[in-house]
Amino acid sequence: MPDDKTKVGKPDRSRVSADQDYEVRNIAEKFGLTVDRVRELMLRVGNDRDDVEKAARELSGRSQGRSDRQ
Repeated sequence: MPDDKTKVGKPDRSRVSADQDYEVRNIAEKFGLTVDRVRELMLRVGNDRDDVEKAARELSGRSQGRSDRQ
């Protein structure tokens, strides 16, 4: 049975949908990570946007720190 398109609510911006490639790609580009890495983070921390972005920020910061020492 199709969804009732007349019953539309506000989108939940506090979550990242792993099923939506553009949402995962947006996080990946924002923090300089691969899409696969972001999906791995989501498996670890869940799909709460704040948690995903915090983990991505920490990971990208560590990655940059390593490259600076090389």
